[in-house]
Amino acid sequence: MLSHTYAICAYKDSPWLEECIRSLKRQSVPSEIILCTSTPSKYIQAMAEIFGLPLYVRDGESDIQADWNFAYSKAKTRLVTIAHQDDCYHKNYGKYVQECWEQYPDTTVFTTDCGILRNSDPVNPGMVQFVKHLLRVPLRFHGLADRTWIKRLPLILGNPIICPSCTYDKEALGEPLFDSPYKFALDWDTMWKLAERPGRFICEEKPLISYRIHSGATTKECIENHRRAQEEEAMFRKIWPEPVVRVIMWFYRKAYRAYQ
Repeated sequence: MLSHTYAICAYKDSPWLEECIRSLKRQSVPSEIILCTSTPSKYIQAMAEIFGLPLYVRDGESDIQADWNFAYSKAKTRLVTIAHQDDCYHKNYGKYVQECWEQYPDTTVFTTDCGILRNSDPVNPGMVQFVKHLLRVPLRFHGLADRTWIKRLPLILGNPIICPSCTYDKEALGEPLFDSPYKFALDWDTMWKLAERPGRFICEEKPLISYRIHSGATTKECIENHRRAQEEEAMFRKIWPEPVVRVIMWFYRKAYRAYQ
């Protein structure tokens, strides 16, 4: 069994942090769990003590890319999942991670489908989730998933890869993992770059995490301050000519309503 760590990025005092930790503690295949934060507090310290988790504190101003890279760097294992504090993981998530690398040792990124939570209640994933399913279809052809064009094909109309569902091969990818000028689209930008490198992207099309949408979520914040639209438009310009970008963005702006 390959060594694997869940590096939880804890930010301020999330009411769902404990639920996230418990979902990782319940894994059918146990892995290491660490807590990482740039906003230390008594609450986060208490969570670390209650569950017996190592706690790592990053000095400096909170920044999503720096925080994710910090959490990734603190994992001492080959495989790393950067867990988001508001989300929950299916008990067999780690089992599928192990099975993936047993079958395809050259995998660099493992990802899954997700269920959606709004506050504490499941909601209908709707058209946005259906489109993401379709975009991820190329990654389900595991035998071809080491080709750059196969890895990039799901990314040409957006990013259907759910960031907290990803596990990375740290030995293959090195550090830092994220290197992007973007705040919202940094995971999309990173996947686009990683697709050029050797290795396989594997998608297990099962909802092995539950992704939470709430009023304090980065997704909602980036929509409200228009950062998301600006960064997604910039990403599309890397891929498509300007007339195509304008058409795609018209549909994207309508899709933002799913988060409102």
